[in-house]
Amino acid sequence: MSPRSFLVRGLLVGLLAGIAAFLVAHQVGEPNVERAIALESTGSADGHTHAEDTPAHTHGSESESGGGTEISRGTQRTWGLLTGTLAIGVASGGILALLAAGLVGRLGRLSPAGSTAVVAAVGFVAYAVVPFLKYPPNPPAVGSGETIGQRTAYYFVFVLVSIVSAALAVALAQRTWRALGPVQAVVLGVTAYVAVVAATAALMPTVDEVGDFPASLLWSFRTSSLLTLTTLWAVLCGGLALAVGRLHEQTRAVAARRELARSL
Repeated sequence: MSPRSFLVRGLLVGLLAGIAAFLVAHQVGEPNVERAIALESTGSADGHTHAEDTPAHTHGSESESGGGTEISRGTQRTWGLLTGTLAIGVASGGILALLAAGLVGRLGRLSPAGSTAVVAAVGFVAYAVVPFLKYPPNPPAVGSGETIGQRTAYYFVFVLVSIVSAALAVALAQRTWRALGPVQAVVLGVTAYVAVVAATAALMPTVDEVGDFPASLLWSFRTSSLLTLTTLWAVLCGGLALAVGRLHEQTRAVAARRELARSL
């Protein structure tokens, strides 16, 4: 039950999670991206958008402005998408595994598998769901190219606040576990997290640059994005919990055999 054994399993599970997320994103999300790009191209032809705002969507091999190499849509929606989901999956799996290793035995009477599942569930809520609700992703043709940096900064600031608040909420529940009992301690931690995140969401700027983009396509794009995130984290949570549970059983079996050997 060493951090190394957790990390190896986390990386392997993250690899599987990245593959699963790629399949969902490719089959469910990419059709919506293609439709959005088609609308963007139509708008560009009509003079409503500018090519310099959307350089990544061209199919040529070289940029007209800087001479740099462009990535075709065929590569973006296949190998590029797969590379991205694998990188995110492996990184997330490794980080979750190390966090789970550090919290084993520190979350009440939860087993290693149970505490790992809790860590993954908290990560899913704090890193994926809550930031998604405040700053949901937008398809191509939505949003001004001039505000990309600002919108990205808002998103990552909110992600940071959400993650730190979640960590502090877990610590609060852990410290009050014995005094209040498990149910009350968890309720206190969740309440504190919701209060901090809700206040932060109310204070941070709201981004509304949708314009006249079709509402049905925007909804489909964001729904598919959330489905991809959910798939990634479901595999991470379930796979890592199962892997850690099996590791725990193997460790106990080895310890039992050694104890039996010493008693003979």
